[in-house]
Amino acid sequence: MTYAITQTCCNDATCVAVCPVNCIHPAPGEADFGTTEMLYIDPTSCIDCGACADACPVDAIFPADRLTGRLREYEAINAEYYADRAPASAPASPTFHPWGAPSFHRSLPADFAPLRVAVVGTGPAGMYAAEDLLLHTNAEVTLIDRLPVAGGLVRYGVAPDHPATKGAGDTFARFHSHPRVRMRLGVEIGTDVTAEELAAHHDAVIYAVGAPSDRRLGIPGEELPGSVSATSVVSWYNAHPETGADAVRLSTERVVVVGNGNVALDVARVLVTDPADLAGTDIADHALAALRGTRVREVVLLGRRGPEHAAYTTSELLALKHLPGVDLVVDDHDPRTGAAVDAAAAGEKAALLRGVAREAVDWARPPAPDRRRIVLRFHSAPVEALGTDGVRAVRVTAEGSASGTEIGTGLLVRAIGYRGVPLAGLPFDEATGTVPHEAGRVTGLPGGYVVGWIKRGPSGGIGANRACAEETVGTLLADAVAGSLPTPTGTEREFRRLVRSRSRHLIDARGLAAIDRTERARGQASGRPRVKLATVPELVAAARGGRLRPKV
Repeated sequence: MTYAITQTCCNDATCVAVCPVNCIHPAPGEADFGTTEMLYIDPTSCIDCGACADACPVDAIFPADRLTGRLREYEAINAEYYADRAPASAPASPTFHPWGAPSFHRSLPADFAPLRVAVVGTGPAGMYAAEDLLLHTNAEVTLIDRLPVAGGLVRYGVAPDHPATKGAGDTFARFHSHPRVRMRLGVEIGTDVTAEELAAHHDAVIYAVGAPSDRRLGIPGEELPGSVSATSVVSWYNAHPETGADAVRLSTERVVVVGNGNVALDVARVLVTDPADLAGTDIADHALAALRGTRVREVVLLGRRGPEHAAYTTSELLALKHLPGVDLVVDDHDPRTGAAVDAAAAGEKAALLRGVAREAVDWARPPAPDRRRIVLRFHSAPVEALGTDGVRAVRVTAEGSASGTEIGTGLLVRAIGYRGVPLAGLPFDEATGTVPHEAGRVTGLPGGYVVGWIKRGPSGGIGANRACAEETVGTLLADAVAGSLPTPTGTEREFRRLVRSRSRHLIDARGLAAIDRTERARGQASGRPRVKLATVPELVAAARGGRLRPKV
């Protein structure tokens, strides 16, 4: 029996570090590490020890002979990765394979005074950086977030029907109460406290503020009511306190989503999934209620290029193919689509659509009332959103048509990428939407560092932030040893007094734990893992011991 890595792989390589036979690849340091969609276990080398499954933060690894349903495909997916790769030789060694010399490049000398490091942002990027500092040094870490609750992308970006992926949050949460951690939630840098004031109270500051904005389509009618960003939709169904319960209206039978990356697929999947299947997740109460009364029967995903260039990952498309009660259809309007699928070799992205129904969709007709479906329309891009008081249709490009095709819809969702935004006190590159840096060191800002999407752009999932954080922390520690970090003029106690005087919603680790207890208690009352508090006043009241009735 061997093990196999499945859909929820986060790519953070925790499993690689514990494998005694080096059978998980690509590993850190290998040429394609960070570029593949997931990691893979070599079935010819695996010794069935299960160490990788025990270490996996997102429960993505299982014995291959126990895979059921749609997960059974992952046994072959793991094996296919090694089909054209020569197996590594097995040396005669009690450690199974040779290990390199120990390296402690992210550490400080034993007699080095503890650094005070602020980490701005409590999503995966910030938490990987904090974890690295806490495990490899004696640093004291201040965790800061503008929201009165921690979690970032794990809490507000992962689809509710991906609970295993959300499990990464539990790994990060163990550091929230670490004795060398101070939590200052509900503090916005640039508004409550300036970047200069933050730097004055810490030896170094790591900014992990992500890419909270979205890219625009740049087409006429984009500003009409009914035209929204995928960022808003994801925040809406994840109970983000800055996104209102009425931010998304599902009063249309057909939704058009521009883009075919994983976020686009998440939006499409959530909108057509049977609400009964979502009722056991942590989806926002208001989103669940809206989906129970929705008119949406069809979601159309527009891809500018062909299926061979689709941005979604293999695992996310496989999940879509096995969605209960939902048909997956390829719009056969362009002959290049079918040709690419038919010509694709095994293992290529377009080959995943072999066997999926193809249909020359008649967009003049409304969606069928007795079924739900997702339509993949490749080689098609929006050119105009039509309507007066709101979106009523989208005109899209079509092969052989000068005027394009009109697709009737009342909801147009753009899912063509995220974008970073400027932060007061830091340089910003408008072209890339990132902060200029060198190996994580902010250009022209001694003691300032970046990690995550604000550093490298909106690419890579949760696990990609581990290697990103390791680089940034390594740079920070090298600067510390070299004596190039500015000397703080304020103390931790003075910073605590400062944020108390500035923030109206300051929450510490104890308050965060109270929020967690409240949400879990509300979830238990309704058979769910948690019921999220969806507004800032609710979060603050729970953190401060206010009584909130369990929702049933």
